[in-house]
This record gives sequence, structure tokens and C-alpha cells, in this order.
Amino acid sequence: MLRNKWMLVAALGASLLTGAAYAADPVKIVYIPKNTGNPYFDSIIKGFEDGCKKLGCEFTTVAPATAEATSQIPFLTAQLQRGVDVVAISPNSPDALNQVFDRARSKGTIILSVNSDMPGNEDHRDAAILPVDFTKTGPSQVELLGSQIGYEGDIAILSATTDAPDQNVWIAAMKDTLEKDPKYAKMKLVTIAYGDDDPQKSTTEAEALLANYPNLRGIISPTTVGVAAAAQVVETAKKADKVKVVGLGTPNQMRRFIENGTVDAFQLWSPYNEGLLAAYFAVGVKNGTIKNEAGTVVEVPELGKVTIGDKSVLKTQADLTTFDKKNIGDFNF
Repeated sequence: MLRNKWMLVAALGASLLTGAAYAADPVKIVYIPKNTGNPYFDSIIKGFEDGCKKLGCEFTTVAPATAEATSQIPFLTAQLQRGVDVVAISPNSPDALNQVFDRARSKGTIILSVNSDMPGNEDHRDAAILPVDFTKTGPSQVELLGSQIGYEGDIAILSATTDAPDQNVWIAAMKDTLEKDPKYAKMKLVTIAYGDDDPQKSTTEAEALLANYPNLRGIISPTTVGVAAAAQVVETAKKADKVKVVGLGTPNQMRRFIENGTVDAFQLWSPYNEGLLAAYFAVGVKNGTIKNEAGTVVEVPELGKVTIGDKSVLKTQADLTTFDKKNIGDFNF
């Protein structure tokens, strides 16, 4: 009889513990993109949304209208005051947010840099969710354009903002590749323009490139807003046979330009997978089921196993995906 009594108490205790676990508040995640109106970030958001549906976390997203270095600060501050557990952010600056990040982390908030890291300032965030090894992005873009223009002629870069950490890393690698690899000795970088990830400004800058550099052979735009704007300008000017456009874009955004021959090929990765991976990683770290240290393997349904690397960097795929007429019909994002 006594034994049965203790079994009943133990069972009741286990039931109460289980109920408490299920009754625990869901992990609150906010994602702050660089700015609004960019379809690239919409795909990341969809990854977060789908991940949180499966995990039971609470997800919201807010963003500034423009991508200046400090434009995210008021949105970040407001979300921290709201009491979010995890801030996932695509930073507009490698260091402008450091003080806010430090205060948030001291109170237990997890800070994730998504899609771009903060070079030299990694100690101010907990982890970075990146699509690929970003050291490959710049050289891959140079090679893609070079192969289309016979590795010869004037080229230009149309970037986002002057402070954008990811674009600046890629551009530095592009310049280094052009300067040091003899394969590209006849390709000359004539200028770097900045469209601020704004469609109209990017269009104006692309038009200026065509007007100011009549011998221009190609444009590299490592930003989804810029590459679409450059393609549109080249299409309107009917110069697709003279000026090649490459860059980082989404298939849905660039499909028309590929199909009508304005653009031969462009590159990217799956931004959706970044959001999905970030959601699983954030919830796991917050709940203590994932150790945020190099060598830890994170398993994500539909994505597989991802190993945490040095400086707590996680990558969703090994190499960039190249989109052209042969494969663009296979993608929808």
C-alpha cells in the first residue's frame, strides 16, 4: 500500500513537471532586416516563420525604411524593451550596434547576426548564421563576370551602402582577386557605386555607370536590389550585348532578365534556409539543448546537419548557387 502511494506521488510529480515544461513561455524571437521592401529578406522571414511554426516559438519582424548604419537602433531598443529572448539581425554596420548588443547580452538576450557578420566585432554577438563561406563570394562574382566578357575590359561594382559589412567584405575580395590573379589582369575596376539598397537610387547609379563609362563591359552588384536595378537599366538601354550584369539576386526577381537574355547568369544561396537554421539554433541555445561552441552539430529538418565553426559561425551551404537559363525554372523564391 505504501509502495503504491509513493508510485502515485512520483507519477503526479512527473506529470506536474511535464505540464510545467509545456506551459513554459515560448521563446520570443525578433528578426530585424537591413530595411523594408527587399524581397531577399522576405525569404529569410519565411524561413523563420516556418521554423517557429514547428518549434512553437513566437516570431516577429520589424525593420527600418532605410539601411543607414544606425537606422536599426530604435527598432532594436524597442524590441529589447518588449522583452524578446532572441534578436536576429542583418546588421547595417559592423560596429554601430555594439553597445546595444552588449547591454542586451548582459541581461541574457541572445544576439544572432543573420546573413552577414560583423567583421572584427564578433565578440559583441553570440553567433552568426551565414549562407556560405563569404571568402568565396567575391572571387566567384569576378569569375562569373570574367567568363562572360572574355576576362577583358572595364567593369564596375554597384553595392548597397558604404557601411554594409557583408558587401564590403565581398568587394575587398573582388579587388584583391582582380589585383593579384593574373587571369583577371585585363579586367579594370573603374568605380564602385552605392545604391543604398534603394531601388530608385540603385537605378540612378546604374544609369550613371552607363553614361559615364561608355566602354563599360560589365557590372557586379552583390545586392539583390542593385542587381535587379542594373539589369533593368541595361535592358531599357538595350545594351545587354555590350554590358553584362552579374550579382547576387533571387530567382523570382531575376527570372525575366534571364529568360529574355538581359542577364546570362547570377548567383545566390537560399535565404530561406538562413531563417530556418536561425530559428532552430536560437530555440536550442535558449532551451539549453544546443551548446554554442565550435564542433557542435545542429540538426535541422529539410536542411540536415550543420556544424558550428570558429567564432560561432554556422553556414547553410558549401558554395554559391549559379542561376541561368538551364536551372532557373527549378527555383521559386
